Amino acid sequence: MAKKEEFGFGTQIRKSPYFDATVRWGATGFSVYNHMYIPRDFGSPEQNFWNLINDAILCDVAVERQVEITGPDAAQFAQLLTPRDLSKCAVGQCKYVLITNADGGILNDPILLRLGENHFWISLADSDILLWAQGVAINSGLDVQIREPDVSPLQLQGPKSGEVMNALFGESIYDLKYYWLREYDLDGIPLIVSRTGWSSELGYEIYLRDSSKGDALWERIMDAGAPFGLKPGHTSTIRRIEGGMLSYHADMDINTNPYELSLDRLVNLDMEAEFIGKSALQSIKDKGVSRKQVGLIIDGPVLEGPNTRFWPVEDNGEQVGKVTSAVHSPRLKQNIALAMVSIEQSAIGTALKVQTPSGEMNATVVETPFFDPKKKIAAS
Repeated sequence: MAKKEEFGFGTQIRKSPYFDATVRWGATGFSVYNHMYIPRDFGSPEQNFWNLINDAILCDVAVERQVEITGPDAAQFAQLLTPRDLSKCAVGQCKYVLITNADGGILNDPILLRLGENHFWISLADSDILLWAQGVAINSGLDVQIREPDVSPLQLQGPKSGEVMNALFGESIYDLKYYWLREYDLDGIPLIVSRTGWSSELGYEIYLRDSSKGDALWERIMDAGAPFGLKPGHTSTIRRIEGGMLSYHADMDINTNPYELSLDRLVNLDMEAEFIGKSALQSIKDKGVSRKQVGLIIDGPVLEGPNTRFWPVEDNGEQVGKVTSAVHSPRLKQNIALAMVSIEQSAIGTALKVQTPSGEMNATVVETPFFDPKKKIAAS
């Protein structure tokens, strides 16, 4: 009997409940995110982009691990972790938040979901916030329990995602508002569904609460989506840069603060509640920042793929920043990028140079997002 070949770096890198299904449906490349495999290749990235913006794609994002906060002081503890005011976050609502350290540096930029009065999930980007939250809890004096539940999200994204969801759950799904969640049972599969996603398109995140049913859930969704052109896919670098969506470890990290990213709206210094980094963020706001994230249009040949390292940004031969994310947009027919540059070079229209592996290219600072700046598509 022929030996069956498997992907694998060992058991220390976890496979999602959808791993085998994604391989059956054509995944050929993976990367590691939150110590788990995430599919990154279902063929042409450009075709994946067109599938997303024209029809719909289903993405295995079980790597978005959840930190669950429960207990009598859960709401107070959740507020301790983030500078965004959560006092008006209702049960059933989601919020995009930042988690900051004592210096105001960003540790993660997750989606927070409020499932109950004293029940929260933090749906993570790529960093070990479970360990951070458990450490903070030990010294907080608050009555909370912090754990990672058996929860594995999928993202169903694209203009036809609503039709696929209607086929699965009925017309009540159309009442689910942007950044709200609802509990469902699909053929005995326990789920939380939210109107969120990392695509800048209309979309949903489907949180599986029983990992043994991952294969069945994937196939159920793909079957329901077949009449609408649903394809297996992966999060689109092209679309997320078009939408100005940030990627942790690329566009921000522990050494980046919210003001450098123009995310002031996520920092509420005037609220009475305390949070980690409050005094540091007040000081940063008072002093101002020395660098800022900007959008760039990069002239020259079509970029063959996204950048895999930070490209130096120069002005008059002096390095003034770095490109953090770059890609060619086939829709805009331009090379587009996010970059962190000195505040002196951050004005719209500033001409700069970018040192790429293919040589030096001219670039111009532009406004972001590059497409649908008011986010009307995702909120529709």
